[in-house]
Amino acid sequence: MTTGTALRLEKITPANIEAALSIRVRPEQEFAVAPVVKSLAEAYVHPENAWPRLILDGDRPVGFLMGFFGIDWYDDGSALRSGLWRLNIAAGEQGRGYGRFAVESVAAEIRRRGGRECFVTWHPGGDGPENFYLGLGFRPNGEKAEEETVGVLELA
Repeated sequence: MTTGTALRLEKITPANIEAALSIRVRPEQEFAVAPVVKSLAEAYVHPENAWPRLILDGDRPVGFLMGFFGIDWYDDGSALRSGLWRLNIAAGEQGRGYGRFAVESVAAEIRRRGGRECFVTWHPGGDGPENFYLGLGFRPNGEKAEEETVGVLELA
């Protein structure tokens, strides 16, 4: 487990895009999360909502996250939500606290922007991230998004 002292997020730039694109999850997890290249394409077309970041431990890239802020969840203006859009922890780096750091970082940014809830969706199943998110305090809210479970973490 990492101590967290050298962990940081970095905005995706020309200087680190190759490092971000090199992040790959374990093969059995690929069904559950889009590759970084797709996330960056989505961030490009949703710049007002997407928050893509490279996760570094010292100077070593260990993961990628993309937060979202103020997404019109139902496309009707009734619910603006913020949360974790993507989380890709490199295959050889999992189980060291980087995912927890990523979720805590997105939650902190939501709080900084005045939000009180952090949303995430996940594919159900044994190789999916459900137990990880439940362990961090996310609770299913009874909704589905494209067959994925919607979870919410209340931010104090």
